[in-house]
Amino acid sequence: MPHATRAGDVLAARYRLVDLLSESAHGRFWRAHDRVLERHVALHVMDSEDPRAALMLDAAKRAATVVDARFLRVLDAERTEKCSFVVNEWGSGTSLDIMLANNGPLSPREAAWIVSEVSDSVATAHAHAIAHGRLVPENILVDNAGDIRIIGFCVDAALHGLPPGELRTDVRDLAGLLHAGLTGKWAGDSASAVPRVPRDHGRVLRPRQVRAGVPRPLDDLCDELLNPKGSRVRDVRDIASARGIHAFLSDFVGDDAGLARRIADRNPDKHEMVCLPFVPDILARPDDVQGPDDPDIDGQRIDSPPLATGADDGAPGTDPGPPAEDEGALDAEPDAAPTDAAGVSADESADESAAESAAEPPTEAGLPIFDDETGDVSWLEKRRDPPPPPPPFEEPPARPLFADDAPRRTASPGAGDSTDRGRPGGPHRGPKGDAFWPSPTDSGDGSQTASVGTLGAAHTSGSGIIPAYVDPEGATVPGRGWLRLALVPALVLLSVIALAIAFNLSRGRTPLGGVTSPSTSQTSDPSTSVAPATLTTLSGVTATDFDPQGDPPRENPDAAVNAVDGDLTTSWKTSTYKQQLGPGGLKSGVGLLLDLGETHLVGQVRISIAGEGAGFELYLSEVAPTEIGEMQPAETETLPSGAVELSGAATGRYLVVWLTALPKTDDGQFRGEILEVVVDVEEVA
Repeated sequence: MPHATRAGDVLAARYRLVDLLSESAHGRFWRAHDRVLERHVALHVMDSEDPRAALMLDAAKRAATVVDARFLRVLDAERTEKCSFVVNEWGSGTSLDIMLANNGPLSPREAAWIVSEVSDSVATAHAHAIAHGRLVPENILVDNAGDIRIIGFCVDAALHGLPPGELRTDVRDLAGLLHAGLTGKWAGDSASAVPRVPRDHGRVLRPRQVRAGVPRPLDDLCDELLNPKGSRVRDVRDIASARGIHAFLSDFVGDDAGLARRIADRNPDKHEMVCLPFVPDILARPDDVQGPDDPDIDGQRIDSPPLATGADDGAPGTDPGPPAEDEGALDAEPDAAPTDAAGVSADESADESAAESAAEPPTEAGLPIFDDETGDVSWLEKRRDPPPPPPPFEEPPARPLFADDAPRRTASPGAGDSTDRGRPGGPHRGPKGDAFWPSPTDSGDGSQTASVGTLGAAHTSGSGIIPAYVDPEGATVPGRGWLRLALVPALVLLSVIALAIAFNLSRGRTPLGGVTSPSTSQTSDPSTSVAPATLTTLSGVTATDFDPQGDPPRENPDAAVNAVDGDLTTSWKTSTYKQQLGPGGLKSGVGLLLDLGETHLVGQVRISIAGEGAGFELYLSEVAPTEIGEMQPAETETLPSGAVELSGAATGRYLVVWLTALPKTDDGQFRGEILEVVVDVEEVA
C-alpha cells in the first residue's frame, strides 16, 4: 500500500491526490482535488486486501444515512482491485487538539459551548442508533467562521480497526471532550494524542482537581460520566444520553452570541500576513512639486502659480490676477528681454507658461464642501494669504506679596517671653488670609522692610522674613462662645428625657408613658399553643418491585414483601449485574414501590441495606409512577441515628426507594439487598 498511492495519482479517473495528511497502519488520509466539480475533498484510502477495507465501506454507508450540517458528509465510496477509498466533504479550520496545544485550556463557557454543539449532532446520529466511534479532540474542527465540524463520522473508527461504536462510548467521549476543553487533558475512552488526565486509585481526577476555577456544574457532569460512582449533578436531568448533555450544557452557556467568533479569532491558521502595494505620499501643497534644488529650465526657475478656482472666461468670483514675478530670473538689462533660438522672448514664454498653469492647476489633496440647500459641491481652497500671527503674550500684572492697607494685629507685651512659639517647627497660630499680613514700609534708603509691629525679632516663623504670630492673651475665636452656650441646654434636655424614660419603665409602662397591652406584657398561654408534631410508625405498608428500565420490567417481585414485614432476617434482593448502575451501566437504577394506603406527611424513612457502597434516592407521588424520569427526588437529610429525614412538604401516597448504586459482591459483580423499610409519618397531637 505505501507504493500504491502517491501525490499526483488519480483515483477513479476523478480524484487527484494532493497532500498526505496522516497515515495509520497502511491507511492513508489525503487532501484530494475533485477534477469534475473543481473542489477539494478529504479521501481515506487503503489496500483492498486490508481487513479494514470492508469495515470502512460499511461505515461510509452508515454515515451517509445521517444528515447533519456539522458532520463532514460522505460524498463517494468505491472498492477496486487495488484499493478502497471513501470521499468526504473538505473542511478548513483548526482541530481542537491543536487549539489546546497552542492556546491552552478554554474558558468554561467556550468549552461547554463546543461540547454542546457536538452533542447536538451526536444526538441526531444516536436517534438512528449510529455512533461516531472516536469522538476525540483530533476529530473536532473549528472552521474559520467559528462553526463546529465533526470529522471521521463512523469512518475514522473503521480506519483504526474498531467495530461499529457503542452509544455509551460516545457519551463518555463527550465528557472527555468537556474535560479536555476545561483542563487540556484527555479523559475519554477512545485513544487520543492529547495527554491523558491523571488518575487516583483508578478514578479520573475531576476537572477542579486539575485546574482551578472550573464551575461546579461542569465538574459534577464530568465526574458523574467518567467515574462509575461520581458525584451526581445537582439538577436532576437525563445526562446519560447525548441529548441530555446538550440540554444541560445549553442551559449553562445561555446566550452564545459572540462565542463562535471569539473562538475562531484565536485559531493559529487565521493569522496571515497581507502585503499591500506601495502607495506614494500625496503632496500637501502644489509648491512641493518642484524642490528648491531642482534644475532651472532655460536658465530660469519656474515657480508654481497659485491654484485657480475657475476658468479664465471671467466667471464670478474668479480673479487669477497677474502672474507672479519670477524671483529666480537671471540678471539682465531691464529694457532688453532675452530671446531663445526661435526669436521668442523669455517674458512671452513666461506669460504663456503662467496662463497654461492657471488653466490646469496641479493635482493636490482637497476637502469637498456639500451645500445642504442647493446640493452643489465645492472644494476647500488653499489659503492664499498667510494667516495673521497670534496676538502677543501679555505678562500678567505683578501682584505684591504684602498689602499696603492691611490691618495689623499686635501681641501683648508679655508675648516676647514665649519661646516655643518662635521656634521653627513649634506650634504656629498665625492669622489666615491677607487681612493680617504685615505691610511693606519704606526704610528711607529705597528698600522696603516688613513692619511687624511689636512682635520683636525673637518671634519668627522660620523663614527669616515673616514673623511668627502670637495670640494676645485672653483672645477668643469668634463663634466659639455661642457653641459653648448651645451645648448647655442640649445636655440638660437629654438628662430630663433619660430620667423620664427610666421613671416610666420603673412603673411598668412604655418608655413614652403608655399603658402596656396584655398581649405584649404577658406570655402566651401554653395551653393555646400548637403542639409539636410527633412521628408515628406507619403500618399496613405494601411493597412491590419497581424496575421500569428492565426487560421484562420485573426484579424479584415475590420477595418484595420481605422489605416491609418487620423482620430483618428476610430481605428483597436485586438481580446480579456485571456493571454498576448509572450512565455506564445497563440501568440507571432499580428499587421498590411502597403503597402507604393514603396520603401522608412523611417525616423520616428508616432503610436497612446489606453491604457497603449502596446509594439510593427517595421519590414521593400521589399516583403510582411508571417512569422514574418524570419524578423529582425528595429533599433528604441523614440523621445521626441512620434514618433519612424528608424536608419540606413531603406528602404523598406512593414512596419509591430507588437504588442508584449497588454493593460489590465477592466475585466482582454488583447486587443490592434491602432488609427492611420503615416509614414514620407526622401527626399533630
